[in-house]
Amino acid sequence: MATKGIVKGIVSNLVTVEVDGPVSQNEICYISVGGVKLMSEVIKVIGKNAFVQVFESTRGMRVGDEAEFQGHMLEVTLGPGMLSRNYDGLQNDLDKMDGVFLKRGEYTFALDNDKKWDFKPLAKAGDKVVAGDWLGEVDENFQPHKIMVPFTFQGTFTVKSVIAAGQYTINETIAVLTDENGNDINVTMIQKWPVKKAITCYKEKPRPYKLLETGVRTIDTVNPIVEGGTGFIPGPFGTGKTVLQHAISKQAEADIVIIAACGERANEVVEIFTEFPELVDPHTGRKLMERTIIIANTSNMPVAAREASVYTAMTIAEYYRSMGLKVLLMADSTSRWAQALREMSNRLEELPGPDAFPMDLSAIVANFYARAGFVHLNNNATGSVTFIGTVSPAGGNLKEPVTENTKKVARCFYALEQERADRKRYPAVNPIDSYSKYLEYPEFQEYIAKHISPAWIEKVNEIKTRMLRGKEIAEQINILGDDGVPVEYHVTFWKSELIDFVILQQDAFDTIDAVTPLARQEFMLDKVVNICRADFKFDTFLEVMDYFKKMINIFKQMNYSEYESDQFKKFNAELDALVKERVEQ
Repeated sequence: MATKGIVKGIVSNLVTVEVDGPVSQNEICYISVGGVKLMSEVIKVIGKNAFVQVFESTRGMRVGDEAEFQGHMLEVTLGPGMLSRNYDGLQNDLDKMDGVFLKRGEYTFALDNDKKWDFKPLAKAGDKVVAGDWLGEVDENFQPHKIMVPFTFQGTFTVKSVIAAGQYTINETIAVLTDENGNDINVTMIQKWPVKKAITCYKEKPRPYKLLETGVRTIDTVNPIVEGGTGFIPGPFGTGKTVLQHAISKQAEADIVIIAACGERANEVVEIFTEFPELVDPHTGRKLMERTIIIANTSNMPVAAREASVYTAMTIAEYYRSMGLKVLLMADSTSRWAQALREMSNRLEELPGPDAFPMDLSAIVANFYARAGFVHLNNNATGSVTFIGTVSPAGGNLKEPVTENTKKVARCFYALEQERADRKRYPAVNPIDSYSKYLEYPEFQEYIAKHISPAWIEKVNEIKTRMLRGKEIAEQINILGDDGVPVEYHVTFWKSELIDFVILQQDAFDTIDAVTPLARQEFMLDKVVNICRADFKFDTFLEVMDYFKKMINIFKQMNYSEYESDQFKKFNAELDALVKERVEQ
């Protein structure tokens, strides 16, 4: 029998319910307010009192209202038909809702019950299977969507029968499994899974090492991220977080893209809804939205739903990873998620940590980031969830708790800088503060040496050192003036400017420069490094400036030219001639 309760206290979205039976942490309950049932989640239990966070506005709720507990945690419904959908943080299908504004207490089913899917069996009668094994597949927007043994199943099962190839709805039985006790269990195309719990139906989860190509030079060349890796992009407002996220989403070598807008301003979320259906996928030539799922929670939605949205997105990403697919999950912004945690923590009157965030913020962030990763499935196929979150620190302060705690767990750090954005040097990723810890991994170094070049990482470290040296000299020139430093210093400074303009800066709105394939990145890196290593002869700093400005201009024309085209080769020849003029023989 379901546990019931009575509302005893209300503090905005935090409601205290006195219960008449057992309840558990993270259990879902519905509170009746004027005939409307509001979904909520248990976040703390003390004696007879359960503290629940309500995923809706609690306006009109009164002491004495009834609550009914459901006996399960917050769950998502997993199955074919999720691609191209727009969900909120509780996986309600926003396209099925009526009107401009969301109505309180209105919940919709995440999938289409009536659509028939072309099912193709992969397992056969007599096969031994465990949770996560593939029984069959359907085609979902040109992606092979695997129908799996439900993740909740424990132990080994024997396939009794699998339905023949044909068209079926998600609720029809596609397989019958027999458990170890001889009981037959019907399996459909859909299953449910609690969002706060990681899906671990895989054989092993090794350290990731395969480069994830994004087409963004400042990431791929300077601070690479890997398949199944983690990274985050902190930066003040207006430094280009959203544009960089869009570029990565559009260009990265991923099968599925999931975008979690957790607490962003409504106009930015509307931008995603309007822009993504128009974007063309450079890999397939079809619409990018075909392989994208959007989870949207704007900043004016209740804080509890904002917290749920990142978990919903990660669970869906893990589901597609179990099919052997490469999933890219982008969360914008995890600061709003952390603020939701802070708000609920304050209402619970818990002991505050730095800046009033919860004391266990670092553990919550670490547990969430740990769910990303590269896995070997039971059938030796591989899948990955690559997670990139953005952080919006107040006033661009990168020392605040969310940035600091994320820094401890994310392997890639892409610090967006206000000064670079003001100088229109986009993407405004600071080349000195940013880093990728994957460059230190022996597995990654081996992979790069085999697939690109054994000298690649050495050259990347060299250009980083040159950027640092250039910054130091720029500060000296600012203090002492152009005449106050030797000509060689000016040469070193302009070599760092060459790296900045040619490799770090990129035009996201130009069809050619927006996406740089790895072969082109390798060619340009070699070209720039060779020029930086050359010894040039100049008499005055004005000669240095004019010469390098001319060189940067030719390089920029190369960046806008089709790789290995006649025009590209013409500019390359011009560069070679220009270098010959000044190099000391």
